[in-house]
Amino acid sequence: MSSTASIHTDDALRDVKRAHVPFPVTRLALWVFTLAVALGFAYIVAINPNFGWPVVAQYFFDPTVMQGLWVTLGLTVVAMIIGVALGLILAIARMSNDRLASSLAGLFIWFFRGTPLLVQLIFWYNMSTLFPRISIGIASWNTNDLITPLTAAIIGLALNEAAYMAEIIRGGLLSVDKGQAETAQAFGMTKARALWRIIIPQAMKSIVPPTGNQLISMIKATSLVSVIAMADLLYSVQSIYNRTFEIIPMLLVAVLWYLLITSILNVGQGAIERYYNRGDRGAPDRTRANSTTAAGAADEHV
Repeated sequence: MSSTASIHTDDALRDVKRAHVPFPVTRLALWVFTLAVALGFAYIVAINPNFGWPVVAQYFFDPTVMQGLWVTLGLTVVAMIIGVALGLILAIARMSNDRLASSLAGLFIWFFRGTPLLVQLIFWYNMSTLFPRISIGIASWNTNDLITPLTAAIIGLALNEAAYMAEIIRGGLLSVDKGQAETAQAFGMTKARALWRIIIPQAMKSIVPPTGNQLISMIKATSLVSVIAMADLLYSVQSIYNRTFEIIPMLLVAVLWYLLITSILNVGQGAIERYYNRGDRGAPDRTRANSTTAAGAADEHV
């Protein structure tokens, strides 16, 4: 009898099917507590006059703020395009069998990932201190005429982004089975054509999600260009609160705009991730199907 009871006890202890599921009452209590804390905090913030919510509403769509917002978005788009393009070149060079190309790409990535972006922006902005004139052959220009706050911001953001994108793209390319390239070359495709037609399309699944993260990070990183007198979103709100002394409300205007933009980008990133992950479920033969991708592309090439 005691042995039977022991067996039932052991079976009950081993029943882990619902072990991780809390009791409904406990779960409900946690939800109520969390909701009460969140609502209480939101109420305190809403009624606190020090936040200056009327000032936030007054300046949220102010022309100066909107102009700074467009500058932030423009810098993000341009820097990301240049960064992705340079990152792809650096990733290919980093994976190349050419020791010179691989070493130069590795040196670039090491330097721009190893130094703060703020320091890089300040260096580019003060380039005329190091090189008063820039000469290419017989042509010569005043450095201050070339390195304006806009060009310094674009160069600094783009080169820094290129270093990070190079590693993201390299990781995506390495995630593709080497047999894909070997099969393509066996069918007579060049390495460059195999890269563009076969490797990169398959690597996009690993490249796109972290690239979305980099885009969101770039939106926030543009706030650093305010230190070089670039009229971005943060610089615009600073110029207003330097005149009105409404520091906290104007910073909240910038924070709310950054949150709105990043929230929209998060939704887009989630949609892209679902698009590239749509074949993960219910595809037991995905590995075998991928093994025929190179052969199919090569047949089309032939």
